[in-house]
Amino acid sequence: MIGIVTKRKGRHSRLWNADARSERKSELGQVMTPPGIAQFMASLFSFKRTADVQILDAGAGQGALSRALIAEWGRKATRKSSLHLTAYEVDPGMLQQLRPVLRECVQDQQRAGRTIDADIQPVDFIEAVANPFEYANPGVFTHSILNPPYKKINSHSMHRIWLRDLGIETVNLYSGFVAVALQLLGPGGQLVAIIPRSFCNGPYYRPFRKMLLRNAAIERIHLFESRTKAFQADGVLQENVIIKIIRGGKQGPVEISTSRDDSFQDIERRKVPFEEVVRSDDDDSFIRIPQSELAGRGRLTFSHDLHDSGLQVSTGPVVDYRLKDYLLDGIEGRAVPLIYACHFADGRSRWPEGSTKKKTAIQDVPETHRWLYPTGCYVVTRRLSSKEESRRIIAHMVVRGDFPGHEWLGFENHLNVFHTAKNGMEEDLARGLCTYLNSTQVDGYFRLFNGHTQVNAMDLRKLPYPSPDQLRQLGRQAAKIKRPTQSQIDSMVEELNEC
Repeated sequence: MIGIVTKRKGRHSRLWNADARSERKSELGQVMTPPGIAQFMASLFSFKRTADVQILDAGAGQGALSRALIAEWGRKATRKSSLHLTAYEVDPGMLQQLRPVLRECVQDQQRAGRTIDADIQPVDFIEAVANPFEYANPGVFTHSILNPPYKKINSHSMHRIWLRDLGIETVNLYSGFVAVALQLLGPGGQLVAIIPRSFCNGPYYRPFRKMLLRNAAIERIHLFESRTKAFQADGVLQENVIIKIIRGGKQGPVEISTSRDDSFQDIERRKVPFEEVVRSDDDDSFIRIPQSELAGRGRLTFSHDLHDSGLQVSTGPVVDYRLKDYLLDGIEGRAVPLIYACHFADGRSRWPEGSTKKKTAIQDVPETHRWLYPTGCYVVTRRLSSKEESRRIIAHMVVRGDFPGHEWLGFENHLNVFHTAKNGMEEDLARGLCTYLNSTQVDGYFRLFNGHTQVNAMDLRKLPYPSPDQLRQLGRQAAKIKRPTQSQIDSMVEELNEC
């Protein structure tokens, strides 16, 4: 049978308007699961042949994941096993499609002589679990399958408050759903989810990573080589992974698999030591996904960090919309150059050339001076890279000679700036650093833990670097070549890597 829980009404029970489907999907962060992905995710679960199964689908949508998992259970378990499914779905439009899908699944299994039933909870999953007086199914689940909503949640939103009530701190609904579902699993419970790869690195997901690694073992990670294929029907460009974790499991090697797209016809699999995925000395618990095709490119023998060279990297301090009253179209009075990502080409600054939509100067007044850097030699990278670009990190040099007559510079917030205590650095060191960052070897290493187009200062701090002397040596070598090709850059870094 299928039980439909309808005890709660209000803001979640408004009528669905088909004309507002696209807007509603955006509001809820919905992305539908293609059948091939649903079947693959279901295949990752194991079942004890006679054990009773309690399944949680926390964002059921049209029922693709629940249907696939019920079918997998029917193939793997005996008739002595029973199944109970709890499916949450808040969207009335999705509920209209979910009900007949689950009804058909249940009837098919019952005709085969199996014991099965399902409850549909037409409520917000996070809100329901956070409110123990209204949560209808506090039992322990054995399996959870998830394609959670992808939507940022600000610090004052109700979802953020509900999650905090559950002891969970995160910035997106998808990680919130995974964290709550994990808490509802019993010991040995299995969770398979398809989620954006953004949780693997960066400071905002650090509490989520810590919670996940503290409470579960990672058994499997599947990565799609194509950024656009997994959810192409919904136009999703975020890189996604399928991850399987075991509640309270003993952590062992992690199986890494890859496929070009959701057909899974060219799937490759291998096991790697957990230390290659999460390093024991990494306080931020970055999750690296070592792909076989990156193995050669992603190995760097350098063991120094930026501090060994007296360097730091920071986000560009000038947030233009906050200082818009002090921005100018050109230099006048006490104004100084304001540098955007559009002001770079061929590894060097071309200020003031670039996009005409950007202001090219900022007033040097008491209200802005704290955000300015003295003119000198810096290395900068863009914080956002294009998906079409061959490398995630693209570094450029800023030298004093590019800004004659100016003692101060403004770096806009969409840049990362390498500096020495907010001052410039020696030119050989800067050129060596710029060359190193532009290498294919660094790009391969960076992609092990960064699966999206953002390049954050924290990510750049996580890279291994050559020693200061090696960077200077690389800089002097690069200076002899007017415009080094990618092959020349890679060759220079490879020689340095082997020393």
